[in-house]
Amino acid sequence: MKIENLTFQVTAAAGIESLTARELRDLNFQNVRIDDRSRIFFDGNFTDMMRANLWLRTADRVKIVMGEFQAKTFETLFDQVYTLNWEDFIPLGAKFPVAKAKSVKSQLHNEPSVQSITKKAIVKKLQEVYHRPENQALQETGPEYRIEIALNKDFATLTIDTTGDSLFKRGYRQEHGGAPLKENFAAALVLMTNWLVNPTRPFVDITCGSGTIVLEAAMAALHMAPGLHRHFAFENWTQSDLQLLSELKIEAQGLAKRDLSLDITGIDNDPQMIAISRRNTLALGLENVVKYKEMRLQDFTSAQLDGVIVSNPPYGERLLEQEEAQALYQEMGEALRPLKTWSKYILTSNESFEALYGAKANKKRKLYNGTLRTDYYQFFGERPKKD
Repeated sequence: MKIENLTFQVTAAAGIESLTARELRDLNFQNVRIDDRSRIFFDGNFTDMMRANLWLRTADRVKIVMGEFQAKTFETLFDQVYTLNWEDFIPLGAKFPVAKAKSVKSQLHNEPSVQSITKKAIVKKLQEVYHRPENQALQETGPEYRIEIALNKDFATLTIDTTGDSLFKRGYRQEHGGAPLKENFAAALVLMTNWLVNPTRPFVDITCGSGTIVLEAAMAALHMAPGLHRHFAFENWTQSDLQLLSELKIEAQGLAKRDLSLDITGIDNDPQMIAISRRNTLALGLENVVKYKEMRLQDFTSAQLDGVIVSNPPYGERLLEQEEAQALYQEMGEALRPLKTWSKYILTSNESFEALYGAKANKKRKLYNGTLRTDYYQFFGERPKKD
């Protein structure tokens, strides 16, 4: 495997894989594809890997694919792992934990054994490459290369994680509420609306919590790179060009549309959450872009036309009892019904939402908020009448 000719796997939450693939294509990455197991791949080099980590809004991780092969026995697994060119990435003295092993519908179903055999094969290969005797342990004190192996129907995929902490950790969220929405999932909710076609329209989250949805909306509209203020695992690798990474960040800062006028508002009835939202907004430098109002969603109204509402209201699973959540959905429907030209996008796990809200969605999309199955109800607004 050559350093400049790599295959990368990008992971994302179930249900948004096509959205992440679209991001990759919009960023002009090569040979973007989704396989029959909903796995996302693209081809590129180290610079592309840096750019992907810096710019992807909806992804979790970017991984280098070291190899893929069939393995029905531990002997085959060992031999195939051994043949891979680990020395292209892992220098002498580096840490290389096999941090994760996952087996689904495979004969090699014992994950700890898969993990152990994989590690032994990599150790043997590096001992040979670096001329170290088999009875001498490799010192793992340097930069870390986190290796993962996934077996699915006896087919093994070996990867090295380039990201480190998941990409949802942008670095701006100082505090959050009791059931926070991950930043990359919030970004996906925004990208699934029609708002970014014309982001000068009003954008409102009527249950904003710690402000994640409105902040991700602002970042997307302003073309702010979501990974600009965080660190990545690859930064510690010997192959990394930190000067190039610095140049990519400077380039990203220059691409931001700071002069774009936006009308973005977060609403919550909890003064503590409004205070948290404002602190998160200040950390991101968007205090002059995103506004907040302490009020009940039932009291929200607007004379403006063609706005967009995105909401992740309490599901009745953690923050409110089920009856309270159902009453909230009914009140939400009553409050938003007059806003006929507004489009509304509401995420909930309550399967009776449409009946409680009082309207049938134009479109419904199944998503997973973490491990929780949810539906994203999309109500499209009427076209405003021209004078």
